[in-house]
Amino acid sequence: MDIVYIRDLRIETIIGIYDWEREVKQTISLDLEMEHDIMRAAETDDIQYALNYKSIAKRLIAFIEASEFLLVERMAEEIASIVRNEFSVPWLKLRVSKPGALRGSQDVGIIIERGERS
Repeated sequence: MDIVYIRDLRIETIIGIYDWEREVKQTISLDLEMEHDIMRAAETDDIQYALNYKSIAKRLIAFIEASEFLLVERMAEEIASIVRNEFSVPWLKLRVSKPGALRGSQDVGIIIERGERS
């Protein structure tokens, strides 16, 4: 199985359950690992056979910046759905974190895996 990844994609959005969180944008960070067979792209050196991580990042940035979630769990499920359905990714591992959300901690968040590995 080949993996295409995006690490520490930082996006500003409204996220959280507390009143103050609903009034200010916070930074969330995404780490995304996506299964994709890279052989054809490697053989042809042609972007049409690659998993275009720039297109994925742009789609997720636009989606998250326009969203207002209460929970990172819901955000993670929506992100996974977009990546799997719109970019034909059969398996992914996603880490969503909120840097600085918990005093004394670098960040907090969740990690999910969706789909079946080859």
